[in-house]
Amino acid sequence: MAWFANHYECYRCSEHWIDEWSCMCDDECPNCGARHATPVESEDLTFQVVADTGAFVVLKSPDDAEYRPDYEEIGRFASEELAKQFVAQFERL
Repeated sequence: MAWFANHYECYRCSEHWIDEWSCMCDDECPNCGARHATPVESEDLTFQVVADTGAFVVLKSPDDAEYRPDYEEIGRFASEELAKQFVAQFERL
């Protein structure tokens, strides 16, 4: 797993924010500066399926991504369903 959208809620001021990062790590509240806020939820964004000129492209964030997802194309399919099936094979590994 290489890229996440982490959802946070500040324990001090109740601010809600989302921060994308290469791991499910603690963060600092952008409102009050409270440190070490733990994600209340994380979405795995390692794989993305995007429409591109009559095809559906599967993008993957590499394992060594740190500061941005650096998505790389790993497949191109005729339908969104086929692209999602391809991604599901990786997620089962």
